[in-house]
Amino acid sequence: MTISNDDQLEKLRKAGRVVARTLAAMGEALAPGMTTKELDDRGRALLEAEGARPAPEITYGFPGATCISVFPQIAHGVPGDRRLAAGDLVNIDVSAELDGTFADTGASFVIPPVPQRLRRLCRDGRRALWAGIRTVRPGAPLARIGEAVEDFARRGRYSLIRNLASHGVGGALHEDPTAIPTWRDPQERRRIAKGAVFTIEPFLSLGSSWAVDQGDGWTLLADSGKPTVQYEHTLVATERGALVMTLPSR
Repeated sequence: MTISNDDQLEKLRKAGRVVARTLAAMGEALAPGMTTKELDDRGRALLEAEGARPAPEITYGFPGATCISVFPQIAHGVPGDRRLAAGDLVNIDVSAELDGTFADTGASFVIPPVPQRLRRLCRDGRRALWAGIRTVRPGAPLARIGEAVEDFARRGRYSLIRNLASHGVGGALHEDPTAIPTWRDPQERRRIAKGAVFTIEPFLSLGSSWAVDQGDGWTLLADSGKPTVQYEHTLVATERGALVMTLPSR
């Protein structure tokens, strides 16, 4: 999607606000003993109360309203009867369609007590995301996003998952520009268009570098079993930089 008028921007703002608030509420609801299906039901109810539809479900037939991945799962986890426990590292990805416009966001949480290494990993996962966001300008190389994220990761001695990329969003859940790397990629030659709507969603890890199929056709695991977090925002490229659409207060 490319934003060309105020009506499109307002629709994206509304969709972004809905997924952001849903994600925040699900994160606050995390508790030992809750099943991932119960958490997903809460997310579905919040989306439907706003008139939004779960994007993975309507786009791909995903068996849930949201993706909930409990480590060693790192992405596209299917909600079910698994009960959460203290210390679990949980990634929640919320995307939805509202009035014909799609927005996408995600974050990782740890159910207390939180080990220091996971506290630091979550903190730096958010910082890695914003390192990429700060590079966004119309006309700038898309590759700068991944360069900034990887520079941050290397300074902290982290690795990055290199087969889960960012993507265009807005008119659909996944659209052009596709496969935006959040790692250094010398083959990436595209430039950012003014008004372009896309996600940035690095997966920062304590040693894993690849996502592998769990075997259910949906869920992805960290290849070497090292803790991995993901943080994601939907944004618009403007002359003033990235306008982030998936903040709860926007």
